[in-house]
Amino acid sequence: MNDSIATIIPVLLSGGSGSRLWPVSRERFPKQLLNLCGDRTMIQETALRVGRDFGFADPIVICNQEHRFAIAEQLQEVGIRPTELVLEPFGRNTAPAAAVAALLAARRDPQALVLLLPADHAILSPNAFRVAVAKGAVAAQQGKLVTFGIQPTSPETGYGYIEKGEPVSGADGAFAVKQFAEKPKLDVAQAYLAGGRHLWNSGMFLFRADRFVAELERHAPDALAAADASIEAARVDLDFLRLDTDAFARAPNISIDFAVMEKTDSAAVVPCDIGWTDVGAWSALWDIAEKDGGGNAVLGDAILVDASNNLVRGEVGLTALVGVKDLVVITTDDAVLVADRARVQDVKAVVDRLKAEGRTERLDHRRTYRPWGYSHLVHAAPGFQVLRLTIRPGHKISLQKHDHRAEHWVVVQGEAQVTLGEERRIVRVNESVFIPAGIPHRLENDGDTDLCLIEVQTGAIISPDDILRIEDHYGRA
Repeated sequence: MNDSIATIIPVLLSGGSGSRLWPVSRERFPKQLLNLCGDRTMIQETALRVGRDFGFADPIVICNQEHRFAIAEQLQEVGIRPTELVLEPFGRNTAPAAAVAALLAARRDPQALVLLLPADHAILSPNAFRVAVAKGAVAAQQGKLVTFGIQPTSPETGYGYIEKGEPVSGADGAFAVKQFAEKPKLDVAQAYLAGGRHLWNSGMFLFRADRFVAELERHAPDALAAADASIEAARVDLDFLRLDTDAFARAPNISIDFAVMEKTDSAAVVPCDIGWTDVGAWSALWDIAEKDGGGNAVLGDAILVDASNNLVRGEVGLTALVGVKDLVVITTDDAVLVADRARVQDVKAVVDRLKAEGRTERLDHRRTYRPWGYSHLVHAAPGFQVLRLTIRPGHKISLQKHDHRAEHWVVVQGEAQVTLGEERRIVRVNESVFIPAGIPHRLENDGDTDLCLIEVQTGAIISPDDILRIEDHYGRA
C-alpha cells in the first residue's frame, strides 16, 4: 500500500452455507473452508491476498461460531494472526457484521480504512485486486464508501449491478455510484452489457471506519445500536470474541447494500478486472478451471471417454464418464451429485429436500472437524458405529462420559494418554482400552505427531447428544 494511505484493516466475513456447492460444501463445513480453487482453502487465499507482506494490517475475522476452530486452525497454518476472531451467535446478513467491524476498527483508529471481504470469493489476479484497493483507498480517505465493480464478461442474471456515474475528483479510477440494480432479467442484463456503464456488484467494500459508522447512524441506526451493544456485552472465549446473543438478536437481518450503500450519497465504485467470481455454483468453478482438450475440468481420479465440457471432482475412488457432455459430476464418500451444468443453481433444491427429510448429509461430511483434530465415520449400523479419530499434537478431547454407550479404543499411530475414571495410563500402538458407559474418560496426545485410533461405539443409543462434558480445554463444557 502507498505510505500516504491510512492503515487498511481487512475484515474477512465468513458466513453462509454454500448450499449450491453441495455435496462438497456442507452447513457445518462450508465452501470458504474448502480448497475449491487450489491447494489452499478459500479463506486462506482471501487472508493471504491482503497479508502483511502487501502492507495491510492484521485482519479481523467475523464468523459463525460453528466454524471457529476450523477457521483459527486454517489461518494459523498460513501464518495469519487475526487481531480479533469475532463469533456471531447466528447469521444476520452483512450489515450487522459490517457495523461490528467498523466499531472495532474505530476503537483502534477512527480514520482507519476497513476493507470488507467475503471469505469465499475467488480472485485470479491478486495484484490487480491490490491495485484496485489502492485506488479505492484514495476515495475512501476522502470519506467515500467504496465498492468494487467487476467488468462484466457476460449478461449474468445471478449478480446485482452497479451503474457508474461521474469520476470522483482527486481519486483516479473511482466513480460516483449512479444507482444499484438488483439481479436483472436476461434482456436487461444484455442491455447493461451493451451499454458499458454497468458493473457486477462484487460485495467487497472499503470505507473509513468513522464515516461508515456515521452513515449507519443516519440510515440504519438499529443495526448500529445492536452491533454496539453486542460488542459492549461480548465476552472473551479462548482466542475468540463472542458477541452477546441477546443484543445481536436485535440487529435487523439486512445487507450492507440495502442498509447503507443504496441510501448514502457518498457511494463510489472502482471498476476492476481481477478474475473475480463469488463461486456461487459448480458452473463458476468450471469457468475458471484448467481444462483438457475436450473442455473437461477434472480434479481427482477420473477416466473420460468421448466426453466434453464436463466438471468432475472425485474425492473417493475412480470416476468414469462415457459419451456425456455439459455435466457436473461430484463424488464424496457419502454422496454423489450428477447435474446438468446449466442447472447447477438448482442444487439448492437438493439441500432443501435433505433438510425437509431430516437427513444429515446437508450438515456434515463423514469427516467432521473438532478443535482437537477430526473424526471420520467409517461405518454405522443399529447398535454400533466405527470412527477413526485423529488428535493433533498437544491436544486432548474433553473429560466426558456417556450414559448410553460404551467405547473401545485401539491405537494405530502415536501414543495416547488415557484417563479412565481415577486411572491414567499410556496406550501405545496395537494396544486397546475399553470405556464402560458412565465412566469419565479423556484422551490426550502429548507427542509431537498425530495420534490416530479406531473407536468402536456400542449401545442402544448412539447419539452426539449422549456426551456430558465435565471439563473441556476449548470452553465447551
